[in-house]
Amino acid sequence: MTAPLNISRRTFIKASALVVGGLVIAFSIPQAKRFLLPGAAKETGSAGEAKLPAPNAFLRIGTDNTITVMLAHSEMGQSIWTTLPMLIAEELDADWSKIKVEHASASPAYLHTAYGIQITGGSSTTWSEFDRYRQAGALTRQLLIGAAAEQLGVPAANLKTENGFVISDDTKISYGDLAEAAAKLETPKAVTLKDPKDWKVIGKATKRLDGPEKINGTAVFGQDIHFDGLMTAMVARSPVFGGSVKSFDASAAKQVKGVQQVVQVPTGVAVVADNYWAAKQGREALKVEWDLGPNASLDSKAMLEDFRSKAANPGLVAAQLGDSKTTLSKAEKLIEAEYALPYLAHSPMEPLNCSVRIEKDACEIWTGTQMQTTDQQAAAKILGLKPEQVKIHTLFLGGGFGRRANPAADFVSEAVQVAKAAGVPVKTVWSREDDVQGGYYRPMYLHKAKIGLDADGFPTAWEQVTVGQSIMLGTPFEAFMIKDGVDATSVEGIADSPYLKKTPNYHVSLHTVKTGIPVLWWRSVGHSHSAFVMESLVDELAHSAKKDPLDYRRELLKGHPRHLAALNLAAEKAEWGKPLPKGVFRGIAVHESFGSFVAQVAEVSVDQGAVKVHRMVCAIDCGLAVNPYSLKAQMESSISFGLGAAMQSEITFKEGKVQQSNFHDYLVMRMSDMPKVEVHIVQSTEKMGGVGEPGLPPVAPAVTNAIFAATGKRIRQLPIGNQLA
Repeated sequence: MTAPLNISRRTFIKASALVVGGLVIAFSIPQAKRFLLPGAAKETGSAGEAKLPAPNAFLRIGTDNTITVMLAHSEMGQSIWTTLPMLIAEELDADWSKIKVEHASASPAYLHTAYGIQITGGSSTTWSEFDRYRQAGALTRQLLIGAAAEQLGVPAANLKTENGFVISDDTKISYGDLAEAAAKLETPKAVTLKDPKDWKVIGKATKRLDGPEKINGTAVFGQDIHFDGLMTAMVARSPVFGGSVKSFDASAAKQVKGVQQVVQVPTGVAVVADNYWAAKQGREALKVEWDLGPNASLDSKAMLEDFRSKAANPGLVAAQLGDSKTTLSKAEKLIEAEYALPYLAHSPMEPLNCSVRIEKDACEIWTGTQMQTTDQQAAAKILGLKPEQVKIHTLFLGGGFGRRANPAADFVSEAVQVAKAAGVPVKTVWSREDDVQGGYYRPMYLHKAKIGLDADGFPTAWEQVTVGQSIMLGTPFEAFMIKDGVDATSVEGIADSPYLKKTPNYHVSLHTVKTGIPVLWWRSVGHSHSAFVMESLVDELAHSAKKDPLDYRRELLKGHPRHLAALNLAAEKAEWGKPLPKGVFRGIAVHESFGSFVAQVAEVSVDQGAVKVHRMVCAIDCGLAVNPYSLKAQMESSISFGLGAAMQSEITFKEGKVQQSNFHDYLVMRMSDMPKVEVHIVQSTEKMGGVGEPGLPPVAPAVTNAIFAATGKRIRQLPIGNQLA
């Protein structure tokens, strides 16, 4: 049985029934120090505190038996709207049909248990909340039993709970009927969690709680917000990053019906109107003369050549062992290769938007965000307010992929600036073109590798140079994530690769470049490029050694059982080694990211240069699978997202400007091109990892390794595009 938890090292806040009607449980833990931002609000509340501060509860039981779970994180399609309530429902013995969910406001009570800010990202939500949400449920159950014991005059030990009731022999009392009495009891000093063998909810495939409202259209996203007096704004921004307004003429814009104001803000010129269409037409009528600044000559091809010249020499050391240089000179065989990956846009389906209402000593913000803390701080700084004077209403996110978790709080800050300049409540809307051409991007990378092999074809020395921008430089995370000049996210999946651990001599280095292009984490962060490079290189080594790619990996991954478990399960389900239909070929890849291990087998055909992916078989070891239904959905979405990037997506620059604009030229996966996807879960009791991002990294190398099997041509640059034509 799980050991009782010492509540004294945490803080419980139990609200008075007179305050809220029912029982509210808040549950916070000391802040993690790792990513604590300067000026971040400190933890509030103390043991025994009776009054609940601004909404910070994790759980509310109403007298009508409803159980409302406050979601500390943001639901952006990853199904935590369902998974986190499952944790509470398990320990509470709740009636699942009575569960409701609300996004929590920005508050110190909801700081990430590991990162110290309120954030949804890094595939961390479920593992980071696994204890806290279960503890909230267990504590609440204990209080309800205590209330029932007092009411019935029986020992608490004689009572049990089931499906929303406390039960004593033939007597059943609903949680709703006990809520107010439970709220008046002393907080227990410890709670005991269920033994996993008694779980009824955790591990059970559970359909999404937010499914119906997203299907029937009642789910509220940021774009759905409207209230009396709310205007809509669109901002004209410099067509080149780093540019600024030299002058503007708003006379034509103001003639557009519905345009109310034209105001200058730090990011450009905003047209404020009665509605989106008027704001858009007004912006098109606006005449702005731009100072394009220092980046007016940016060109992707020239940048790649610059990256290539830097890769000719080692960069700052990220990892090293032994004497790779000498060993390479004595190797039986050398493999040398260069890999390149482009800038990528996040392109969430719901365009960026943010609604702001500013009052004398307060500000309210409605938006879909992944990083409430930084947004709140940024808005407060602009307005000269304290962070707690800024209220963030978190809404459903129509996709994020990292774009809405911006340390610069760019789209929220801009919206606050527009509302401040206009003096009225404003919803600032980015068109898709605005974000594709003026947003933040996954950095472009170039890798150069030289690998020495022994007589059996296995690596004895490995040198690899990576060139790319840092996503951490200049952010509040720089001090934690950049050591000795090396951004850990630029070399993750390389510097800690299991293949290097099998190699007696290696040297991994990094050139961090500055280009003037804003960059940000993108789904699976550094693993989005490192897995493609490492799994392609290993495939090159296997073919050089004339060994089966699966068997070769198995040899190198001895001592890495979780890699092997995922690899073997994927191979088994894909029937690796058995004949395929004529013209169809397999490729395989395995990669660890965010604490989870994912292997994939791609079945691909190539006809006159056109690549078709027929089937993707995926196996994952993420430790405990809290909701297998959501886990499989995350793998499926990662494969779709990863296939789009591998096959077609890229952002390029010419004369300082982004050349793509929308989904007609920034190509993503179409439904008609989607292959059959099979997802299998490794039964595991290992440490829990994430599932939102680890499904993406193996996609590209599995596909390109299959292309090599089909054509003998090694794809070393993404997207695949028309390289085979």
